[in-house]
Amino acid sequence: MKKRGDSSNAQFGAAATYRIRVRGVLSPEWSNRLAGMTITAGGGEESGPSTLLVGRLRDEAELGGVLESLCELHLSILNVERIES
Repeated sequence: MKKRGDSSNAQFGAAATYRIRVRGVLSPEWSNRLAGMTITAGGGEESGPSTLLVGRLRDEAELGGVLESLCELHLSILNVERIES
């Protein structure tokens, strides 16, 4: 049985679609800097407003670049989920 957080079957070298949720509001204008991911502002949640990013990334390096850009924007990353390979 695969446990939450178990990455033993993850294939980071291949393209995959990711869903990333961050705390705060991010304008869709940032899409180009974030590998063309679709940016959707979420509603007000218990922890405040959030933004959902969804898109196909080529590999682990591109995912790392997106995550680094989000950190540079001082956005807290709430969740990163690989939704297909």
